[in-house]
Amino acid sequence: MVQIIIVGGGAIGLSLAYHLAGRAKVVLLERNQLTSGTSWHAAGIVGPLRATPGMTRLAMYALELFPRLEQESGHLTGYRRTGGYWLARDVARMDELHRIGSLGRHLGLTPSILEPGQIEVPGLHLNGVVCALHVEEDANVNPVDLCMAYAKVARAKGVEIRENAQVAELLVENGSAKAVRMADGSELLADQVALCAGAWSKRLAEKAGVALPLQAVEHMYVVTEPMPGIPYPYPVLRDLDRGFYVKGDAGKLVIGGFEPNAKIWDAFGPEGDRPFLEMPEDWDQFTPFMEGALDLIPALTETGIQHFMNGPESFTADTKPLIGQTPEVDGLFVAAGMNSVGVMSSAGVGRALADWMLLGEPPMDLWEVDIARADPLTADRDHIETRMEEAVSDAFALHWPFKQPGAGRGLRKSALHDRWQAAGAQFGLTAGWERGLWYAQNKDERNLSYSVGDQPWHPIAVREAAQMQDGIALIDLSPFSKFDIRGPDALTLMQYLANANLDVPVGQAVYTPLTNAKGGIEADVTIVRVAADRFRMTSGAATRRKDLAWLRRHATGKNVKIEDVTEAEVVIGVMGVGSREFLKSLSPDDWDAFPFSTSRDVTVASQPVTATRLSFVGELGWELSIDANQAGPVFDALYDRGARPLGHFAADACRIEKGFRHWGHDLGPEITPLEAGLGFALDLDKQFLGREALAAQKAQGLTRKLVLFDIPSHPLVLHDEPIWEGGRVVGLTTSGARGARTGQTLALGLIEIAPGEDILATCDRSFEIEIAGTFHKADGLMRPPFDPAGKRMRG
Repeated sequence: MVQIIIVGGGAIGLSLAYHLAGRAKVVLLERNQLTSGTSWHAAGIVGPLRATPGMTRLAMYALELFPRLEQESGHLTGYRRTGGYWLARDVARMDELHRIGSLGRHLGLTPSILEPGQIEVPGLHLNGVVCALHVEEDANVNPVDLCMAYAKVARAKGVEIRENAQVAELLVENGSAKAVRMADGSELLADQVALCAGAWSKRLAEKAGVALPLQAVEHMYVVTEPMPGIPYPYPVLRDLDRGFYVKGDAGKLVIGGFEPNAKIWDAFGPEGDRPFLEMPEDWDQFTPFMEGALDLIPALTETGIQHFMNGPESFTADTKPLIGQTPEVDGLFVAAGMNSVGVMSSAGVGRALADWMLLGEPPMDLWEVDIARADPLTADRDHIETRMEEAVSDAFALHWPFKQPGAGRGLRKSALHDRWQAAGAQFGLTAGWERGLWYAQNKDERNLSYSVGDQPWHPIAVREAAQMQDGIALIDLSPFSKFDIRGPDALTLMQYLANANLDVPVGQAVYTPLTNAKGGIEADVTIVRVAADRFRMTSGAATRRKDLAWLRRHATGKNVKIEDVTEAEVVIGVMGVGSREFLKSLSPDDWDAFPFSTSRDVTVASQPVTATRLSFVGELGWELSIDANQAGPVFDALYDRGARPLGHFAADACRIEKGFRHWGHDLGPEITPLEAGLGFALDLDKQFLGREALAAQKAQGLTRKLVLFDIPSHPLVLHDEPIWEGGRVVGLTTSGARGARTGQTLALGLIEIAPGEDILATCDRSFEIEIAGTFHKADGLMRPPFDPAGKRMRG
């Protein structure tokens, strides 16, 4: 059997041990006593409804497991369904709650939107509350009892649990986790290691060459004296716009909050090894939450505080967990940074990670929590501490569409950053990179507010896109991930990974998905054959670590060299009807005999440039790749001749008009190229990873497919909106935007179809999309609305 070592004896590590028990030989190592880090002082709220389908599916498993675990272990866990209310005071919050509620109902929960008068909790002062989301499935559990139940069953099934066993170092050999070295100098061999030690995982990971962007902070709640007459069980209350929660505890109330400017705590300082640590009371930090609770529950003014709990809790840079196999070290897995929901998440995270470790791939699409999403620079001490100004409070903060973080900016900048800024760039984050979302021409355009309706930047996106009708637009494409693959086995490797045929002439650019063994899309890339034994692969900015690991792992045993050149080059998109003549004026090269989907070395503004004729916005244009040290003169020449920037928002508004897919929303490991409408990129006459699954799917016929919808009523459409037909949900939107050139509000959605159903039959169906509680007629489109034949792009 596989030998697995789990580091950490809290809720996450014990759940993983429980789910691995009987399937592998497991040793769990806890440096002190079980639960003694953070699990013992957790509030124990079980909230199955989260903001996304993936997080909700992970959380919902607790509703099944926790009651069953009591039966398996014979040990009470304190699990009890209480119901709960998410209270909104900001009218804009209603939009968010409606969207989350719709998603929850689709996934099998029973959330409902209530007016304040419908909240059936006695003793609440609801002045200022505009609505509430009621979740019947909210519950409580006793964290320590839950952990003991996990441990009891795990031990009974053969898991060895060692307390007072401190791991000093992870031992890595040839890029794979091989053992752990204990504090006493002894070593334990393993085929796989799982780091489940919360904030204490960070230093162990760093020594193994893996960056974990998580930080421990002081996290606080109070427990009241007994309060006669309060309901039992007491529902979970989340006063979202004031940042605090209330839950019942055997006739008492627990009040906690998610504070801005959270206080940093050093997990490796003098107190770092103390089990069951309690830190001093801090009423200065906690008073805003207590004042909010006193206003919500007036009876608290006559109730004493029995206990002030201040303990360590680890949060991540983006307030999402870090889960999965590390991109840099094979066989090293992580489940840490639970952002104060570790006990509740333990069921789903433990099961998912156990399956991932034993099956060799995630059991579901876990990209939003995958450790590979995290830029290593975000783990830098100064950055992660700065992010704690917002990351903790973000758990309850209003999640405005297109909201950008304020703390911890400027982590990655292109070599042209100052020039984009001088051109008016209003920057946002793209996987850690600063990138212009739009380009302001005056003070008012620099100070736009967030909205849940029409976006104030949309007129600017329309203006920027209009430049391409008769002028030239410049697009910052530098954050795209760029990899060079070279060597005698380069063609063999890339042919195996790519769905499309890459045995093409030198200079040919090929768009292709990379799929897993099940045919799911692991990457959405463009690959240029640079030489007989060399390829350049370009993928999305967010998937840099993931895609590099995918290449590296499949290159094992082959004579190839893989180099990440992302930051060595700047990429400028030069797009628009006049782009050919424009570039001819700056270059001695032949831009007329330059076919679409080809790449060549040219000279622009007296600088060596690699130009690739591609376009993500559907216009004639080229992507210019330039050595980062030589990019300035090229940008200056383009700008001085009248070309002007086009921001990321405008680019997205253009790509959806072309029906172009976006990895991470429209594409992912649970959707195949055939379902995504990318069958044109498949070459089933060659062997590649996932071919058998895709050939079988093609022969059997599709049962679902990605469709582009037009929504004439022009709502703000995002991803994960339910798509209805005939009184039932038949799919979810995957992305949406308002077109910058057509003015149409468009959404891509993955829907059920009948066997053999063609696009004409699909478009004859009657759909509605539920958006923030309102149903909007949606028309399936046979072709993308902007230049469907691609004449502008390929002309």
